[in-house]
Amino acid sequence: MMRPYILAESNWKDLKHANIDLAILPWGATEAHNYHLPYGTDNYEAEAIAAEAGRLAYEAGAHITVLPCIPFGVNTGQADIFLDMNLNPSTQLAIVNDVVEVLHRQKVRKLLILNSHGGNDFKTILRELGLKYPDMFFSSCNWFKALDKKAYFEMDGDHADEMETSLIMYLHPHLVRPLDEAGEGEERESLVEGIREGWAWSERKWSRVTKDTGIGNPKKASSKKGERYFKDLTEKISNLFIELAALNQYDPYK
Repeated sequence: MMRPYILAESNWKDLKHANIDLAILPWGATEAHNYHLPYGTDNYEAEAIAAEAGRLAYEAGAHITVLPCIPFGVNTGQADIFLDMNLNPSTQLAIVNDVVEVLHRQKVRKLLILNSHGGNDFKTILRELGLKYPDMFFSSCNWFKALDKKAYFEMDGDHADEMETSLIMYLHPHLVRPLDEAGEGEERESLVEGIREGWAWSERKWSRVTKDTGIGNPKKASSKKGERYFKDLTEKISNLFIELAALNQYDPYK
């Protein structure tokens, strides 16, 4: 059945006179995720989260559309990992600019980028476009920061970890190799204290930081954990969609 809140499944007859308050752009990456998860993990997560949160928001009366997922992200630190695909930040700016140009021309005045990849950072891009389109409201969110993972998972991590593995085990179990084939996801920490503490930053060179491309032990992952997390996550993300759709972009403050 066609889902009217998913642009790729919509048709001209239904959209010709539609009123869309918010466009959601899922953005992922194509990269190695340890030995047991697919390269498209970030994209599968972004698409599923956007679709389910979009369904909940649409059924609550929000006028939204979920755009097709952008499948490539910033992977400049993974240049030597086989077939990890990279978009430079300047390329991302060009893509977002073209998307915004279409939305603005069609009088869709609000855009949320639903980010599914830690290497992506859209703040500077949206700051720049905000000067070019002052009558639009731009926002972004990292769905993986929306909930406290410690309430759902035992092992910490940020790439192909227990959380991501549990999600894909729930969403696409046929794409997950047996967990006894997965690496431990051990991370080598920086020698620089400020970087370890998180108040200083340097890009991680992936092949030097991790032996198996994972960061975080996935061995305690389960489909049941993924289902519980996905349900709570999409309910929270749907509330963001609803609030943004209803927002007056010209006066968005209390």
